[in-house]
Amino acid sequence: MGVSGLAGDAALLVSELATNALLHGAIRGRLFRVHLSLSAATLRIAVSDPRGERLPGLREAADDECYGRGLVIVARIADRWGIEPRTVGKTVFAELALRQGPDMPMGPRELRAGPSRTATPR
Repeated sequence: MGVSGLAGDAALLVSELATNALLHGAIRGRLFRVHLSLSAATLRIAVSDPRGERLPGLREAADDECYGRGLVIVARIADRWGIEPRTVGKTVFAELALRQGPDMPMGPRELRAGPSRTATPR
């Protein structure tokens, strides 16, 4: 099964989630982790960082602000995204559904109001 049609969206999601981990989840001397997994139905991009107290959220950035649009981009592109607490830190994930056939078009997704949260610690 080829998923090359998702490569651009996946690269953008990795970039946005990793940038958020660097800017908002980094602690000196601690690393963040990027994990991609592919199932028959979904490509999942998960980025874990050590700052569990700093949860991301959608916000509207002013026109003159340099930052504040990353999660809006994630919410627009991903079919599902959310936050999973960890024993230390958190994981922010985005998922892309693997669409097949002409009745399942690729492209921009509907903007979601907020993340789905999973309470299972990792």
